[in-house]
Amino acid sequence: MARPLGFVGCGHMGGAMALRLVEAGYPLVVCDPDAAALAPLIEKGATAFETPREVADRAEIVFACLPSQEISKAVACGDDGVAHGKAIRIYIESSTIGQPTVTAIADRLAAANIAVLDMPVSGGPSWAREGKLTTILSGPEHARDAVASILSRLAGRTIVVGDTAGLAQVAKIVNNALSLTAMMITSEAMVTGVKAGVDAAALIEVINAGTGRNSASVDKFPKSVLPRKFAYGGPIGIGLKDMELYIDLGRTTGASTPVGATVADMWPVITEDVGAHSDLTAMVRYFEKIAGVEVRGDGHDDPTQSN
Repeated sequence: MARPLGFVGCGHMGGAMALRLVEAGYPLVVCDPDAAALAPLIEKGATAFETPREVADRAEIVFACLPSQEISKAVACGDDGVAHGKAIRIYIESSTIGQPTVTAIADRLAAANIAVLDMPVSGGPSWAREGKLTTILSGPEHARDAVASILSRLAGRTIVVGDTAGLAQVAKIVNNALSLTAMMITSEAMVTGVKAGVDAAALIEVINAGTGRNSASVDKFPKSVLPRKFAYGGPIGIGLKDMELYIDLGRTTGASTPVGATVADMWPVITEDVGAHSDLTAMVRYFEKIAGVEVRGDGHDDPTQSN
């Protein structure tokens, strides 16, 4: 009988990815401290264990999707980490944790004859459930080849950026900085336009037909902001880590990141105002509150009404 796949970290993003794998027919062993996160996977046939090491005792290929650098290092290298697993041969780090952390994990696991693939993903939980993610991949070619068929079921596209774990982190961090900056400036600009009297739906149409179009205007605003759902799929608080990683990348490489620094400085201010667990798209409410308007897609924007 073929060994199961392993998955450690089954929150917003990891849970959606794991669900995609189990629904694709892969036997799955999973680990997460949140029983509620594991419940839908167990319902689909996955088997849960308490520690990453227990997962790595049973699965040759283990995915991880975790919220912080410290947790990622503990899961990979701690006393109950996957480094001590009996079965694991390939560890796929899909967290966004920065190049230095992934490099340190890869060096530690190499000593245990475990290949590390650096595989952060682009796209939200809904894309994960539909198999439409873009996976950004770096690491040894033999390990990439070994997981290619699995990744084809998980993602719509895989882009290889190098043979060394850590390079995919660089690409993902740059992507995230652009995406988060687009969300912030689109929120500010849309509120400004609505305050000046332009209907929000018409304004989005103009932007998306012109040179201002971006991921926020094309996807997040039509799906989540204009209908006032604020349920795109990820918490605004995660942007704190992503922008810090971008600033750290600039600092360690000697690149200049003044625009990113401005966004990074604004992020905690907005996060505190709307709440760290609020959806990313709720960011617009910060600017709405200041301007005294709501950005709605029902054709009834009222410049005199605040949130």
